[in-house]
Amino acid sequence: MKIALLGSGVMGSAVLSSMVEADGVEEVVVTDVRGEVAREVAARHEANDAGVTVSGTDDNVAAVTGADVVVLAVKPQHMGTLLAQVRDAVEPSALVVSIAAGLTCAYLEAGLPDGVAVVRVMPNTPATIGRGVAALSAGTTAGPEHLDTVASLLARTGLVVRVPEHQQSVVTAISGSGPAYVFHLIDALAEAGTAGGLPRELALRLAAHTVAGSGLYAVESGQHPALLREAVSSPGGTTLAALEVLDERAVRAAYGAAARAAARRSDELSESLGAPSGEKA
Repeated sequence: MKIALLGSGVMGSAVLSSMVEADGVEEVVVTDVRGEVAREVAARHEANDAGVTVSGTDDNVAAVTGADVVVLAVKPQHMGTLLAQVRDAVEPSALVVSIAAGLTCAYLEAGLPDGVAVVRVMPNTPATIGRGVAALSAGTTAGPEHLDTVASLLARTGLVVRVPEHQQSVVTAISGSGPAYVFHLIDALAEAGTAGGLPRELALRLAAHTVAGSGLYAVESGQHPALLREAVSSPGGTTLAALEVLDERAVRAAYGAAARAAARRSDELSESLGAPSGEKA
């Protein structure tokens, strides 16, 4: 399988790390408007254990020619120009995968040859360390086998789930933008630690490791977070005193409002880029 990865930024590099380890991949061509950047990214993966050939170039058309899978990893505002550039080079049997936020399958299909299978992906930044979330949605002509292929290619980025496309804006609000909410929490906890007299570096380490450990514990325990919270909350203790303040200040409601705002903004950005709304499944 030959893969063309168009875009070598943070998320492009993250999916590249996963793809070179996926079964059936023989060659990956990475592109960037700056050829030297693409070659530098490719060079970091040339000596992979799977024996996959990885190269870099600034020639998108050459990369796409003969590719079985084309991964679109450029910024949404650059997608129209990119699609116009490579449209005639995309193989009719190719699978096109987009990790550009806000762009619907309908928008992508309109810029590609008729019948080309499209899968839309919403990843997040923890994918760079294999702890991310990627939500997949199939386009009009993409079937379960195409989703299986994408899931295999992204398996090493973290959790991979499948959702109807009309849920992608909510996914964006929860897992796409979610890391920023968590970083905001870490920063706030660290500031509280510093205000209480801890050295700044120690406060940051305590906050970051506590959030990371708690998240992993929630995943691996399989228990509802309310039960996990109760297990930490002794009657009349310090944790309940803190939780009472959070409830008084409507922190839970604030998170819900923030997620809804992010979902609305996702829809607005999609519309501003000229992308048709995703059809409801």
